[in-house]
Amino acid sequence: MLAGMATARSSADARRDKIRDAAVRVFARKGFHDARVGDIAAEAGVAHGLLYHYFESKDALLESVFRETWSAMLELIREVEESGEPAREQLRRVAAVVLRTWRRDPDLVRVLVREVTRTPQIQQQAEEVGHAYQAIERIVRLGQERRELRTDLDPRLAALVLYGALEEILTGWVLGQLPDSDEEIARAEHAVVEIITRGLTRE
Repeated sequence: MLAGMATARSSADARRDKIRDAAVRVFARKGFHDARVGDIAAEAGVAHGLLYHYFESKDALLESVFRETWSAMLELIREVEESGEPAREQLRRVAAVVLRTWRRDPDLVRVLVREVTRTPQIQQQAEEVGHAYQAIERIVRLGQERRELRTDLDPRLAALVLYGALEEILTGWVLGQLPDSDEEIARAEHAVVEIITRGLTRE
């Protein structure tokens, strides 16, 4: 019986993920406001009513996309923090976590950049973004305590500058303003960390 319940949960999770992934593709292609629930159901290959079994509305779908994406990203950043590596390498790895999302799932990044910032309900619940800033701040602060980084700069502002740079690069890729080959992604990662850490590194 327990095995049967686990299988049922696994099947339900798979359907939920399928609907969520379909929503990302539709939101990226049509935009959140022009997308219809029927479009998402068709993209996922499920009945209209089944979608409402898992998500009560289109807004709930967008919120799920946001929260699940940020939860996964924050988990990766936590792993970086716990690595014990020098602060400079930790910052490089955080930049990689954020920027390489574009290569893995450009539709997801399009949705996050274009849609989430336009949705007040999501913005009000976006504690996860603040958690990312705080993680970067902790990395900088620890680097200062270890005398790896300059101690005369505010770690909170340093975190905002670094994360803001990463966000602007993602936005440039979404809007087609920056080249986005694998080489360019690696170059962007290197440039952000070099600019930030050379400004932080003790002379």
